[in-house]
Amino acid sequence: MTDTRADQHDTSHPQLVALLREEIATQGRITFARFMEIALYHPEYGYYTAPTVRAGIEGDFLTAPETDPIFGHALARQVAECWRRLGQPSTFTIRESGAGRGTLAGQIVAGLQAEVPEMLPTLRYELDDVNPDRLAEARAALSSAAPQVSVGAAGKQPCSGVILANELLDALPFHRLVWTGGQLLERWVSWRDGWFADELGTLSDPCLAEPLDGLPLIEGQALEVSLAAKRWAATLGTRVTRGYVLLIDYGYPREELYAPSRASGTLKTYHQHLVAEEPYRHIGHQDITAHVDFSLVIAAATAAGLDLLGLTTQAYFFAGLGIEELLLALQSTGDPYRYVNAREAVMHLLDPRGLGRFRVLLLAKDAPVAPPLRGLTFTLR
Repeated sequence: MTDTRADQHDTSHPQLVALLREEIATQGRITFARFMEIALYHPEYGYYTAPTVRAGIEGDFLTAPETDPIFGHALARQVAECWRRLGQPSTFTIRESGAGRGTLAGQIVAGLQAEVPEMLPTLRYELDDVNPDRLAEARAALSSAAPQVSVGAAGKQPCSGVILANELLDALPFHRLVWTGGQLLERWVSWRDGWFADELGTLSDPCLAEPLDGLPLIEGQALEVSLAAKRWAATLGTRVTRGYVLLIDYGYPREELYAPSRASGTLKTYHQHLVAEEPYRHIGHQDITAHVDFSLVIAAATAAGLDLLGLTTQAYFFAGLGIEELLLALQSTGDPYRYVNAREAVMHLLDPRGLGRFRVLLLAKDAPVAPPLRGLTFTLR
């Protein structure tokens, strides 16, 4: 019989395993959020900070921009509308968090060049990512492709324009909880029998119970709560002086996210395009995610001074932006491969059973909120 713990050890980053084991030995146990913080974001060995490319065909997972440039071209239409709503300012900033290699940035700029070329001289594109290698790669690629655009790293000062994050919040550290015996307990991470193991205990922070208050939980229900996502959303009030925030991720409002139909939770791991639910395998070499609680994000952002414009699905969002018009325009390019690839991507983006069920959240600060933005032509709330 295969020793699974030995297999786990063999496929995990040894330095990360040693660091995690040492911290557990010192503290007795750690929260799963802390486990994720080290495994994903350790400055030297973390999954996201290592030189290895993570997103794309050669990586572990595909994000929507990797499927086809039409994703970013359609998104550019929403960015351009935000620019117009703000009075076509002479300086307009797009600040993208979790920019990676700059794939989405390049697509947005290309889309703006095609439809609103007069906007480009006003544009400053700020790239933000935890990986210095990816950040340098993105800046070089975008600067080369669009020399008329000012490209730089995200500054600490608030900006005027658009704050953008695509599939960022789902990978922020989260706590794992379980409802059992009429109470909430936390799944801590301990070291047992030579490897990492779950250990039930009291909540590490009483705030973890707040998003679940009043919900009809069932015995044994697993739940993930991200205080890191809440803190990130709370900083938006200091990140933008005037403009819009656009967040795309998979998740639901809390009543849907924590419904009894999802009693097993939403934790997923991604390694070489294989999806599993095994966070203690391939440590440092696999992604760890959970669905976003958009109710929690909205509450934190509005408490920070932002206005909620709407929450919709990715299918509705791109339908409102006219992505099918962009697809039809590709028929006249004379490149059948390009059209077929884009058509397949659009089918996935609009599929309510697939990428179409992703949520798109739009917020504003000191910016026009009516009429609804084009991407909110069809909205959930």
